[in-house]
Amino acid sequence: MSRRHKTPSPYRLRDRLVLHLAQSEFAAWQDTNVIRRRKVWIPDLFVAREDAEEHVTEDGLGIDASAVRLIVEVVSPGSDGITRDRTRKRREYARAGIPVYVLIDDFDEGGTITVLSSPDPEAAVYADEVRAAYRAGLTLSDGPAKGFTIGEEITGPGRAD
Repeated sequence: MSRRHKTPSPYRLRDRLVLHLAQSEFAAWQDTNVIRRRKVWIPDLFVAREDAEEHVTEDGLGIDASAVRLIVEVVSPGSDGITRDRTRKRREYARAGIPVYVLIDDFDEGGTITVLSSPDPEAAVYADEVRAAYRAGLTLSDGPAKGFTIGEEITGPGRAD
C-alpha cells in the first residue's frame, strides 16, 4: 500500500513553531502583510517579536520588514508560484535584510527544505544556504527558532516516497 503524499502545511508548521517559541520573546505570525518601503508580501509564516504590533506600518496595512526575523514559504505550485517563492521573494527578503528565509519545496528533487541566512541587502542575496531532503529533515541553527526541526511530520514524505 503506498502512502499518499501530504502537502506541507503552514498551519501544521505554525502550531509546532508556537510550541517551540513559547518560552521566548518571539511569536509565529500568519495572514499578516510584511511591508518594506512600497513592497508588500504575504508570507506563509513569519517570526517576529511578540510585541510586533509596535512595528505596524503607519498606514496600518502590515508589519514593517525590519521587525521580521524569519520567514517561511511553502513553495506554491505552477511556474509562477515556483518562480515567485524561489527567486523573487528570495531576492526581496534578502534585500529587506530578513535574517532567515526557509523554503519548503515539494517541487525540488522530490521535496527539499532550504534555509537561507546571512542576507546581503546591497546584493539582494543570501550568503549561506543549507538544504536537506524531506526524509532527512533540517534543524534551524540560527535565529529565533534555533533548534527547531522541520521534518516529515511537517512536510509529509517526499514526493518520490
